[in-house]
Amino acid sequence: MKSTVEQLSPTRVKINVEVPFDELKPNFDRAYRKIAQQVRIPGFRPGKVPARVLESRIGRAPVLDEVVNEAIPAKYMEAVRAGEVRTLGQPDFEVTKLEDRDVLEFTAEVDVRPDIELPDLEGIEVTVDDVELDEAEVDTELENLRARFGTLAGVERPAENGDFVSIDLSATVDGEDVPDAATTGLSYEIGSGQLVDGIDEAIIGANAGETKTFTTKLVAGEHAGKDAEVSVTVQSVKVRELPEADDEFAQLASEFDTLDELKEDLRTRLRRMKTMQQGVQARDKVLDHLLEGTEVPIPEKVLEAELENRKHDAIHPFDHDEDAFAKSLEEQGRTLEEFEAESRTEAEKSVRTQLLLDTIAEKENVEVNDAELTERIIYQAQRFGVSPDEYVQRAQQSGQLGAIFADVRRGKALAGVVRKAAVTDSAGQAVDLTELFGNEEDDSAETQVTEKADAPAGQ
Repeated sequence: MKSTVEQLSPTRVKINVEVPFDELKPNFDRAYRKIAQQVRIPGFRPGKVPARVLESRIGRAPVLDEVVNEAIPAKYMEAVRAGEVRTLGQPDFEVTKLEDRDVLEFTAEVDVRPDIELPDLEGIEVTVDDVELDEAEVDTELENLRARFGTLAGVERPAENGDFVSIDLSATVDGEDVPDAATTGLSYEIGSGQLVDGIDEAIIGANAGETKTFTTKLVAGEHAGKDAEVSVTVQSVKVRELPEADDEFAQLASEFDTLDELKEDLRTRLRRMKTMQQGVQARDKVLDHLLEGTEVPIPEKVLEAELENRKHDAIHPFDHDEDAFAKSLEEQGRTLEEFEAESRTEAEKSVRTQLLLDTIAEKENVEVNDAELTERIIYQAQRFGVSPDEYVQRAQQSGQLGAIFADVRRGKALAGVVRKAAVTDSAGQAVDLTELFGNEEDDSAETQVTEKADAPAGQ
């Protein structure tokens, strides 16, 4: 087999492949066996028809079609490996010459990862926000903790903001019931914003047993984007009673004996969270610095695929009804054209980021071990509320395992650059992010900040 690679642009190549028929004998053998299983010729058992008899009955053309369809992808991969072509996406094949018993020639046009000239990765300077802890934030965390241990008690009065109510819901669109919007005995916290627009205004002031109606726009399902008449019946009204914030509560809600110890632990957790935010900010600023200083050509087919994925995700809640999606955008004061422009900007940055980090990973010889890949799979499975085994099965079925591996590798590549960066806070003080990103010798595991804050590309 002979192959040559022709550069069409910085992001696309044409691979020319010439295959002599001598190399296709195994393909012909498989083609004969496959076709012999599908035809019935008197005097021969299925699968046992000799090649010459088979060709005399069905002709040579079906055999050639089977051989060509099988051989082209395999020979293409051989050519890719031989030419060390860094392909992206699926190729466009074209058979340019097919002379029976002589030669098969074809071309494959495919996007490739462009050659990227990297800037200096050493000593990038970025500034992040200070870690400032307000005592009011500690009090808020304590209140949230108390709320987790609160109890609900019924009250005989109209519902107020912050109350918990048990409600029955039903809805109609153009006079027809909407089964998906009907439910009974639903527990809802007034003011939480977890249900449709307008429900809080309808419920506030209602007594147990009272029914209110209001109009709202449905955001999902068959009638997404349409006006619905919603009927809500309040079955009960309850308030949450919080335990006293004292040493007894500290012992109930934590491993600490006193409220002061509990509050100090909350301060420590908040500081750790803010330090994590510093790490995320440093990571994002380093990435922006790299993107601003690097020319990254964008493969058009890869960009189109990214745009298609973003559009699919956006209209999926509307059952892929583009009119309903456009109407929803209009209600938000946006147009479909603005959405598409924003999506293109975001998609271009995402693709540039992936290509840039892949290049850095290659230059820095970044490797991913099984433990790191497993850690990412477990984390992603928790995000989607499934078991790791189920997540792996889904990823295998959708062909996404390679993408998960690539994301971990990109995250490690970016973390390596952040480790070398000079990070200071707004006061000019050096910020030590070693706890988040490790030191330069610690490149064996995914960093906390990349894992918990999501890698910026391909996620």
